Amino acid sequence: MKFLRVLIEGWTSSFRYPSFISGFQPTLPVPPLSTIYGLLSAIKGDIIKPDDLKIGYIFNYESKTIDLEQIYEIKALTGNKTNVIKREFLVNPKMYLYINDLDFKKYLESPYYQLLLGRSSDLAMIKDIKTVKLEKKSNVLLGKTILPFGTKGAYGILQALPISFSDEIPRKTLETKPFILMDEYFEYEDECYYDKQLDKGIWIW
Repeated sequence: MKFLRVLIEGWTSSFRYPSFISGFQPTLPVPPLSTIYGLLSAIKGDIIKPDDLKIGYIFNYESKTIDLEQIYEIKALTGNKTNVIKREFLVNPKMYLYINDLDFKKYLESPYYQLLLGRSSDLAMIKDIKTVKLEKKSNVLLGKTILPFGTKGAYGILQALPISFSDEIPRKTLETKPFILMDEYFEYEDECYYDKQLDKGIWIW
């Protein structure tokens, strides 16, 4: 099956844990699906829903570190004040994004909005677009991605994450599921899509 393989790079990225509201802000090791659909929506200039495209990705970064960030706390009774929190972020992120719609290339060549890998300060850029043929294969290295809960042999952080949001204000979560966040590779015995050039398995959603 043919896919577009898009290389996206940035300087920083940060993906928030939904349950962390205040205090130290850690980052997820890989982007949730809602971030990927948001990225694709920005590229097209229109809402991309999970049923619109088949997608997959491999996400890498060089290192992880912590920054100090000033925030503004708004309190109706006691008045506003500033505070400093620690925020974790990923350095030099690099993602191979797979898209089954080959016609999507025209949007990738001229994105409608700026690309973000996380927060509004996490700017990203498209470095390469290729059409590749993915075949199904067993016993491949799979990882550096998000996988369904219960994937055979997978391990990592287990986290319930939103898949998509509504486009109304305020936004509402449309669907949430548990996922395994795989920050490394493991040998996947069952069959999945395989990128021969990268010698890696690709989980397609």
